Amino acid sequence: MSLHGTYDPQNIFAQIIRGNAPCFKLYEDEDVLAFLDLFPQSHGHSLVIPKNAQARNLLDVDGGSLAKVMAVVQKVAAALVEELSPAGVQVAQFNGAPAGQTVFHLHFHVIPRFDGENLGIHAAGKADPEQLEQLRVRLASRLQG
Repeated sequence: MSLHGTYDPQNIFAQIIRGNAPCFKLYEDEDVLAFLDLFPQSHGHSLVIPKNAQARNLLDVDGGSLAKVMAVVQKVAAALVEELSPAGVQVAQFNGAPAGQTVFHLHFHVIPRFDGENLGIHAAGKADPEQLEQLRVRLASRLQG
């Protein structure tokens, strides 16, 4: 898909926002939702999305919604650092299929990076749901405080 087009309200993130698809929720407020990635690049890989802006990518979102999302990106990064003690944290955002975007709802990846870990942009496989739930509980408690 190109950078421009019509927002698809049936994309997986829109379904998650409506409660029609499950997620491992870390944080939610009126405007923003954060959850664990099912196909993580690293342990703790999280996604942060706007709930009310039907934005396919960074070029479609209004500044107010973007500011709210970025504030949660920062909170999620801090919680990941506190909980997992990574050597670094990568924040990534892709616009258009040629740039690596696969879900066309604006989203930010917050990825803890550990020494010796590969920096690939695609995950090798699906995470263990039990491990995701255990991590979700720990991170969600940090984000509620």
